[in-house]
Parts: sequence; structure tokens; C-alpha cells
Amino acid sequence: MMSRRSFIGAAAGLVSVAALSGRAQAASIPEAHYATSAQTQPPLSPSNAPEYQPVVTLNGWSLPWRMNEGVKEFHLVAEAVVREFAPGMKVHLWGYNGQSPGPTIEAVEGDKVRIFVTNKLPEPTSIHWHGILLPNGMDGVAGVTQPHIPPGKTFVYEFEMKTSGTFMYHTHSDEMVQMAMGLMGMIVVHPRDPDQHRVDRDFVFMLSAYDVDPGTYAPKVVEMTNFNMWTFNNRVFPGIDPLVARLNDRVRVRIANLSMTNHPIHLHGHYFSVTGTDGGWIPRSAQMPEATVDVPVGTIRAFELVADNPGDWALHCHKSHHTMNAMGHDLRTFIGAKQSRRIVRAITKLVPDYMPMGSSGMGEMASMHMPGPDNALPMMTGTGQFGPIEMGGMFTLMKIRSGLARNDYKDPGPYEFPAGTVAHEVQGRSPETLRHNGVEGTKIPTARPSGHDHHEHH
Repeated sequence: MMSRRSFIGAAAGLVSVAALSGRAQAASIPEAHYATSAQTQPPLSPSNAPEYQPVVTLNGWSLPWRMNEGVKEFHLVAEAVVREFAPGMKVHLWGYNGQSPGPTIEAVEGDKVRIFVTNKLPEPTSIHWHGILLPNGMDGVAGVTQPHIPPGKTFVYEFEMKTSGTFMYHTHSDEMVQMAMGLMGMIVVHPRDPDQHRVDRDFVFMLSAYDVDPGTYAPKVVEMTNFNMWTFNNRVFPGIDPLVARLNDRVRVRIANLSMTNHPIHLHGHYFSVTGTDGGWIPRSAQMPEATVDVPVGTIRAFELVADNPGDWALHCHKSHHTMNAMGHDLRTFIGAKQSRRIVRAITKLVPDYMPMGSSGMGEMASMHMPGPDNALPMMTGTGQFGPIEMGGMFTLMKIRSGLARNDYKDPGPYEFPAGTVAHEVQGRSPETLRHNGVEGTKIPTARPSGHDHHEHH
């Protein structure tokens, strides 16, 4: 759900008159809409604009606008926010309109937009419209193309959405701090022709990484490499909602990366084509079938598929450390080490809370419920219909079902597998094995010629 907090009455004290055009000065600043939930919100269907298929922001929402003499007006508020990464962990970030990442801005190719930006941060800021072709003075690089937006002031940006595609907005002031604190969001510009690049379901989210020490609430803004929270739209598994699709829908997934490393995003059960970047649409002649798309830093990748394979299909980063949560770094490897009862008793005399684990892998951590620091998540977590999922971080599911309504995005629950289609244990005795040059193989009986004695020759 989205609530509204009106800034109209107090707007006069916030507006930087020098930053506003004559038209904007004559009009009141539009009210700012706020997020009140960390769950995925329904798509925002256009009511006074050309037809298009609205996007669904994973664990997010789209920002409402108002029409003012043919111009779409939006209001972003940069401010301190609290983002729930998953139940049991909240992080203090900077974001827009109550959430980080901020709400998705949707427009149509050719739209004239006016975006008001109010700064409620403790330091100056600005916004860069990443990938948007616009006049230089609207590009949002503080100190280069505009003055900084001081705390307590409102600036306005005005430009035309010249091309359709997938873009983003993010701070361009004190970037080391402000980007690391979460000042970012998505922009989707739909084609003017509603049949061009049309899909049935259109999902969008951002990739971000943070270093949050267990028991603390703010990320380390000077960290460059040693992150411990890898997020889809600043949520980690199991706090990431599924992408729900109707069987045989054409589905688009738009992904932006503002973390400090690349992410190979892999979808199970389907092939797809990469159809867009932050530079525009990719011609069909240049598209290739893929099952994994690498999303480099500072870029956007959009891919499309036909959801023709029902089930609960994993969608995740294929860097294995990116599918786990905090407390998984700087751990020693004990695989193969024998922790006898005598050794464990000796250790627990010195470390009473010591728990022997890791000798046969770390999967057991997903089913153990050890007490941990406040505001921290298990390294691996989540439970499915067959037991622990043993994942974290950048992991979710694309749930494909028949019989869904056109705009039904509710989680349909676990997939009901047809009889005989689930991998299962094989009953019976395992075949004998032999070692051949150190390699184990199945022992195959030696065939003997029928009716003849077999003699071994030396």
C-alpha cells in the first residue's frame, strides 16, 4: 500500500526559487507519495496517459504522478530510511520517498516530465538520470551541471523522454557515501506504440551490495570489496518476493547493477534473450539465446522469455558467495577435519558457546537455529516443501502457473509436482565398484564364450 503525505502547505519554505522554472514557480509542488510496505506492490496502471503494460518493481512500487498542462510531474524526497532486508534485519539507509531503492518512475516515449527533488538529507545532494538523453543542465552532476541541492531545499528537473527503454536515477553528489547508502531507483520509459516491445509481465529491480556488521544497523560506506549482504532491490533471501508469471506469458526482467562487482544472473528451466541495455533496445538480429546474463557495474540488462515451463524456478546470481548472507566471511574450512568428542569437550571449556560444525560442509547451518547478534540473519536460510533451501542473498524464484488471472501477482504457494516428476531415492543395493588408476568405476562382469572353458594365459 502507498500513503500520501502532502508537502503543499509547507512547500514555500522548501523551494529553491533560483532552481525552478517560471512554470514551476507558478504551480504548487506536487505531493510526495510514500511507501509503507517492503512487499511487491501491484503495477500502477496508467489512467491519463497512453496505454502501456506497467512494470512490477520487485519488493517495490511505481511513483504516482500528476498531469499539469501536458507535463507529468513527480516528486522525489531524498531522506534517511529504514529498509527491512528480510524479517529479522533492518538497515539504516538513505533513499527516496520512504524506501531504498526509491520508487520506479514510469513514463512514455515523448512525455515531457517535471521531477521535483526535495533534499531531507543532512548534506547536499543531486540526481543524475542515468541513460536519459537530455539537456546538459538537467544531467544532475553537482558542481558541473548544477549547484548542489542544499538540505531543506527543493530543485526541479525538466526534460523530454526522447527514447523508450530501461534507465535509472542515482545521486551524483558525494557518491562514495550516498551511493553506498542506497540513493538510487529505476526509470522505465514505455514505447509510444503500445504494441512495440510488448510483453505480458514486466519486472524490474536493482542489484546492490552492503557491508553490515552483525549487530549493527548502518553499512560501511568506505568498503570496496568485502561485502556481506548481496541484494535484489535491497532485500535478501528469504525476504525477496517471487516473480509470478502465468503459463505461456511473455515475461521481461529488467535488472540494474549499482553494486561494486558484476553479477551473472541465471534463470533455471528456460532460455531467454537479452533485449535491452541502458543504451536502448538490442536489435533482434543481435540477440542470442542465454540462460545466464552478466550484469556489469553501472549498467542495465533486460531479458525476455516465454514462461512455458511451469514450476518454481530459481533466479539467482551465479557467484556462490552472493547467495548467502552475513556471518559467512572469514570462516576457516574444517571439511575433513575430525572433531572428536574429546576435542570438542576441551574447546567448550574455553569457549562455552562453541558448536562443532563444518567437518562435512556448511549445509547444516540452514537448519540450525543458533543464537546470533541482534539485527543479523543466518548465513543460509529459507525452507521449501522438501526441506532447507540453504540460500541467502541474491536468490529468489520465478513461479510459473497455469490458471492465473492476467494481473494476478500473488504468491501461488509451492508448486504441485505431477506424479512421478520429482527426483527420488533409488531403493536397492548399490553396484560394486573398482578403482582403475585411482578412479572409481562400476565393476562390469567379464563375459565368457558360451560352451568353451575360459583359461587365463600368462
